[in-house]
Amino acid sequence: MSSSSSSVLEMEIFQYIDVHQSDFIKDLKEWVAVESDSVQPDLRKEVIRMMALAADRLSALGAAVNLVNLGSHQLPDGQDLPLPPVILGELGKDPQNPTVCFYGHVDVQPAKKEDGWKTDPYTLTEINGNLYGRGATDNKGPVLAWINAVETFRALKLAMPVNFKFVIEGMEEAGSLGLEKLLEEEKQCFFSDVDYIVISDNLWLSNKKPALTYGSRGSACFFVECGGKDLHSGTFGGIIHEPLTDLIALLDSLLDPTGRIQIPGIYDSVAALTEEERKLYASIEFDLEEHKNNSGVKRFLYGTKEEILLHLWHYPSLSIHGIEGAFHEPGIKTVIPAKVIGKFSIRQVPHMDLSVVKQQVVEHLEGVFSTRNSPNKLKVSMPLGAKPWLTDVNDPLYKAARRAIKTVFGEDPDFIRDGSTIPVARMFQTVTQKSVIMFPIGAADDGEHSQNEKISRHNYIEGTKVFAAFFLEISKLH
Repeated sequence: MSSSSSSVLEMEIFQYIDVHQSDFIKDLKEWVAVESDSVQPDLRKEVIRMMALAADRLSALGAAVNLVNLGSHQLPDGQDLPLPPVILGELGKDPQNPTVCFYGHVDVQPAKKEDGWKTDPYTLTEINGNLYGRGATDNKGPVLAWINAVETFRALKLAMPVNFKFVIEGMEEAGSLGLEKLLEEEKQCFFSDVDYIVISDNLWLSNKKPALTYGSRGSACFFVECGGKDLHSGTFGGIIHEPLTDLIALLDSLLDPTGRIQIPGIYDSVAALTEEERKLYASIEFDLEEHKNNSGVKRFLYGTKEEILLHLWHYPSLSIHGIEGAFHEPGIKTVIPAKVIGKFSIRQVPHMDLSVVKQQVVEHLEGVFSTRNSPNKLKVSMPLGAKPWLTDVNDPLYKAARRAIKTVFGEDPDFIRDGSTIPVARMFQTVTQKSVIMFPIGAADDGEHSQNEKISRHNYIEGTKVFAAFFLEISKLH
């Protein structure tokens, strides 16, 4: 296809998307209205209903859809709860075309109006060009943008430039239960002819400039437990080693005031900063004041863009999340709590070994605890660990995405890492051994997982266009 004919085709596609944007927003409104919260057991039926809606949408495109039953999982109270099925969809089998597999999820984080939402979280509401609603950007909007792009080709009766496969799940916000096992089982079948895997489940670094993501940190979650039995502070306060006091000392030992992790050896495996990587940070568009406004903080630990990005992407971080067992209701209860559990996580970076990190944490906490001469029991565990992910920005898939972004947005994207953990990227890459790309369309201020989550009309519609342009660019790779 010549560049001029390709340009004419893109104009036709983009015009269709512009004309039908109200229809695309109506579809998003229908999806956002489903309270598909995978975290709360009593809403599991809504997640299953959402999976059926997504399957119907793919079937309407002409895709062959298989809703794969994953069985059930057991809740802490012993109750068995059905897992929502995973959608495996397929559209097109032209052996001359490359095959692209899109992964997305249609479950959401919990949301209530009283949490601080300005609008009903399950009623998509447009205000000043922003579409507010739970799941709008994470991840119902991007999933629909991809589907809208495919639908555009069909509506215009254009030859499909690529073959499509879809993996859509309903348990991502609860840990993607059962997904990895399914990927392993389908490695030689469903994924056998897949060339590329596209994930659109994160955000740009900027509110305005597009980005492609080539890495993310891992996450190792820890529990540190100190125990005894509930005691009266008037009878026993001042004469015993209190579990909560021990725990606070342990948590305090993890970080210094600058945010540096105090666990010996934790930085030993961190890769040396190369000049190439340092230059990459210098060219990235990142507004410190904008980032402060997005996060609602007055001051960061570091004062320059390069230092901020280094500590978000290149270095590990440690965050303390809470204490279980301590009295937290309104008012005062003068009890010395029996057993308290501190919860924290370490976002580890490439080359850090999870088993080594766990050993370093355990040895550090046991060492600190031993200096307190406390008779309380100490238990350290790592209930959850996800590895970091990193890929090559020079992969042809990234070059195709870069060209698509330049076509739609008129500028080259930033190449960024994500400071959070996106387990599915590494999962797909490890299991399928295919090229994986993280291709976000949401802006930095979209507020995924937060109150007033949104995607702008601009990003949703232009995101649909960029996916359509991406299909054409991928076809040129073959």
